[in-house]
Amino acid sequence: MSIQVNFETNESDQVIVHWADMIAERIIKERTNPDGSQRDSFVCASGITPSGTVHIGNFREIISVDLVVRALRKRGKQVRFIYSWDDYDVFRKVPKNMPNQEMLIQHLRWPIVLVPDPYGEQESYARHHEVAIEKILPKVGVEPEYIYQAQNYRSSRYAHTIKIALEKKDTIEEILNEFRTEHLEGEWWPISVFSNFTNQDTTTVTAWDGEWQITYQDDKTKQTETVDLRTSSAVKLPWRIDWPMRWSVEGVDFEPAGKDHHSQGGSWSTAEKLCEAVYGIKAPISFQYDFISIKGRGGKISSSSGEVIDLYDVLEVFTAEIARYMFAGTRPNTEFSISFDLDVIKIYEDYDRTERLYYGLESIDASHASTIERTLAKEKRIYELSQVADQATSLPFMPLQIPFRQLCNLLLTFNGDLDRVISAFPGTAEARAKGQLDQSPAGLENMRRLTERSTCAWNWLKNFAPEDFTFTIKTPEDQLASLSQTELHALHGLQEIVEGKTGVWGQGRNLQGWEDKELQNAIYQMARERAMDPKAFFQTVYKVLIGKTAGPRLAGFLKTLGKDWLVALFERY
Repeated sequence: MSIQVNFETNESDQVIVHWADMIAERIIKERTNPDGSQRDSFVCASGITPSGTVHIGNFREIISVDLVVRALRKRGKQVRFIYSWDDYDVFRKVPKNMPNQEMLIQHLRWPIVLVPDPYGEQESYARHHEVAIEKILPKVGVEPEYIYQAQNYRSSRYAHTIKIALEKKDTIEEILNEFRTEHLEGEWWPISVFSNFTNQDTTTVTAWDGEWQITYQDDKTKQTETVDLRTSSAVKLPWRIDWPMRWSVEGVDFEPAGKDHHSQGGSWSTAEKLCEAVYGIKAPISFQYDFISIKGRGGKISSSSGEVIDLYDVLEVFTAEIARYMFAGTRPNTEFSISFDLDVIKIYEDYDRTERLYYGLESIDASHASTIERTLAKEKRIYELSQVADQATSLPFMPLQIPFRQLCNLLLTFNGDLDRVISAFPGTAEARAKGQLDQSPAGLENMRRLTERSTCAWNWLKNFAPEDFTFTIKTPEDQLASLSQTELHALHGLQEIVEGKTGVWGQGRNLQGWEDKELQNAIYQMARERAMDPKAFFQTVYKVLIGKTAGPRLAGFLKTLGKDWLVALFERY
C-alpha cells in the first residue's frame, strides 16, 4: 500500500494534514470489534533481526511506528507498541565491521542468540546489538515494549501455532508457490530445525507424527533425533510463515515494512494470504517505507557489509528533535537523504522556521493564501511529532534559537567554548531577563536544548564541515599577514572605527553600539576614502583575522571578537 497524502477530515470535521494521523484514522476505522463498533486499544508492531549494526534505515521503521502510535494516543486510544527482536534467526553472514571475524565465522548457521558477542560485553552477539538500540531509542522519545523471539521459541510459546502450520502444510505450500518461479518440490515442511548436535540449521525434517513429535536428521553428522514441539527449543517457522503467525499471537493491527517486503511477490504478499488461510485473521494495516541515503559521509548503508550509519552517528550532528523532524516531515514512501555536508545548515534552518510557525512568531507567505491554513496546520503537527516528549512541547515559550550558521561562527570564534558562545549571542540577555535560562524546569530544558545543539554543531564542524566553511582565529603568536601600504592604511582606519576615536569614524561610539548595517556601511565608506575597493578590503580583514579571504559577516564578526582583542591584533600591524 502506498500512502496518498490527501487532506481528509475525521468525524469531528478536523482537517487531517499529517500522514501519521491519516494512518491512525484508518486503523480506527478499519480495525473494529466483531460487531463493527470502534475499539479503544490497538497493537502496533515493528521488529528486526539483530544480525549486525541496526542502521538509520532500520530506524525509519521504528520512528514511523512511533509517529502512528502517537497519533492514535492523541485520539484517546490505548496502544501497545511492540518491537520484536528476531534473535532466533540464522546467523548467515559476518559483517565486515565486526571484530573477531574468525570466531564469528565458526558460528555461521547458528541461531543469532547463541553466537558469542565478539566484543565480550554481552551474553550474545544478538544481545550486543539489541542493547545498543535499547539504550539510544529513549533519547529520541521512542520506548516500545521489547519481545525477544528466541525466548518465545525456546520456551515453546509457539508450539501450538507451529502445529497449525504443520496441519496446514499443503495450503501454505500452495500459497508460497503462487509467488515462486521455481515451485517447492519433494518432501517440503513449513518448519526449520536447529540441530541439537551442531546448533546449526543444516537439517532435514524426516517425519511428523501428526501431533507434537518431529524427527529430523543432521545433514553434517547424519545423526537423527525426535523432538516434542511442546518442550523442544529446536523448531522454528521460516520468516514468511513466522510473520503472520506472530501477528495472530500478538493481535497486531499495524506494522509497516520496507519496499523490498512490499514488492510484488515479496514477503508481505505471502504473509497477507497466510493470515486468513492458516491462522484465520486479517492482515494488519501496513504501508511501504522507502530507503534512506547518506550525503557527506560516503558508502552505502548495508548491515552485512558493515558500511552503516546508525542513530548514534546521526545524533552526533543532529539534536534529538531534529532527528525526529527529518522523519516526521517526510512521507514514509519517499526516499530522502540524511546529510552530513552543508545541507546540515538548511535542515536546522527548516526546523527553526517550523518552530517559529508553531509559536506564532512567523507566518506563511501571503502569496499562498489558499493553502495557509492547511500548511500552517501541517507545520505545527510536524513540530509536535518532532518533540521528544509525547506532547505538543515541553516548553511554555519558544526555545532560544541561535541560528545554526551563526552558532557555527560563534563556536569557531571561541573554539567550542559554550559559555562564551552563549554570552556572545545577542538574544541571551533577553532570554535571561524573561526567565528562559534560569534554574526552573523550563529554563533548564531550554539550556539543555541549546547545549545539545551547540554540541552537535561543534561535532559537525570538527568532523564533517567543508574546509572552506571553517576557520581558526589568529593568535598573537601567528605570523602576520603580508599587507601592502594601502591595505595597512585602511586597516588602521578600521582600528579607529573599532576604538571609536572622537572625531573619527566612530565619533566616540562603543563598538557594541553599532547596528550591523551601520557598521558595515562605515567600513565601506572608510575603505573608499583610503583608496581601497571595499570588497578587496573585506578580503584583507578576513586574511588578518582568520587567514582566509572570506568568513562570517564582518560587522557582527567584529562585534563578537570585541574591541580589546581587535585592537591588540591590529596594533601588531
